[in-house]
Amino acid sequence: MTAAIRRSRPRHRACVLLSLFAAALFALPGSGAAEPLFETSEVFPPGMGGVAHYRIPGIVVTPAGTVLAYCEARRKDRKDWGEIEIHLRRSLDGGRTWEPARHIAHHGPRIEGNPRKRDEEGAREQTVNNPVAIVERGGAVEFLYCVNYARCFSMRSDDEGLTWSEPVEITAAFEPFRERYDWKVIATGPGHGVQMRSGRLVVPIWLAYGGVGDHGPAAAGTLYSDDRGRTWQAGDIAVPNEGEFNSPNETMVAERSDGGVLLVTRSVSKANRKIVTVSADGATGWSRPRFHPELREPVCMAGIVAHPSSPGTLIFSNPDTVALDGDGNEIPGGRGKRRNLSIKLSRDDGETWPVNKVLEPGPSAYSDLAVLPDGTVLCLYEDGESISCARFDLAWIESADR
Repeated sequence: MTAAIRRSRPRHRACVLLSLFAAALFALPGSGAAEPLFETSEVFPPGMGGVAHYRIPGIVVTPAGTVLAYCEARRKDRKDWGEIEIHLRRSLDGGRTWEPARHIAHHGPRIEGNPRKRDEEGAREQTVNNPVAIVERGGAVEFLYCVNYARCFSMRSDDEGLTWSEPVEITAAFEPFRERYDWKVIATGPGHGVQMRSGRLVVPIWLAYGGVGDHGPAAAGTLYSDDRGRTWQAGDIAVPNEGEFNSPNETMVAERSDGGVLLVTRSVSKANRKIVTVSADGATGWSRPRFHPELREPVCMAGIVAHPSSPGTLIFSNPDTVALDGDGNEIPGGRGKRRNLSIKLSRDDGETWPVNKVLEPGPSAYSDLAVLPDGTVLCLYEDGESISCARFDLAWIESADR
């Protein structure tokens, strides 16, 4: 197991030393409450294991406290298409240190053929993409992923992510979506799914119905399972590609205090805001989608997770930027820079997000969130060219330096 506690910027390294000193001081009898927690470790650095770039992070925590961090291992370059694997690292100490990375999917027969590269090399490439884990309350982990954005598979671990069952194809679960969109591309998540109080497993999905291999135009919805992942079914389209909603795609999910779920969806709409919608059962009856005024959209995957500290507490992660013109006004449909990764806090099931704390002011992009049994929050995020994991508590989010 390797230890790699670090800071991604010099000021962060100084904060680590200060935090460690403060923690030791406040641990003394009668010294009062501990200082806010914030520390980081590098999890998927570029070049590790011969992989050019790691992208598209996802993270979950089992009831036993085992942390599973996973992502796309893009063997040759940063592109969405190419020879791509799914790699996973486990942590047994709350995200401080990490076991060696393992290639966990796809271990079924290779499905080769890159439609973006019509040559001999492309014909041999297999793109395994968009991993999504769902942790059940009993500890089992269901894991979905796609191959070549055209087929979807499910596998399962009953031993804290050490071993995985043989993949089972579940592409047929996407077929009902064709009634509305004749898709050419399918994708899960990315990030993580949830198990609802009813036991239902819910995984966000998006699909695109342009040309073969095109990621737009797109729409978003969910898959669900009521038998612990043995079978999967299509829910309704939650965020259609119509009206002011332009090509909704990568979507994250969190359970609300009333037992329903909230979806947060990326798009390239003129509003420059995330799209949100809710459902009581995670599959049907979606509320009318709306742009959330406080969730700015730089056209980038976001993370969201419920926190057990109090009902309705949600945590959100995303680069908090939008594109501005020379006068400082928002450019409709502009793409904000992928930097300034920030953590937002809601106490009312995501209706408002009054607290915002910058995690990484520099280049930063996709992220996912999970919570340890003791309430510590983990954010696995693209930190420039690497993927890092931040550990922090609610006190850090709510601390003064915003």
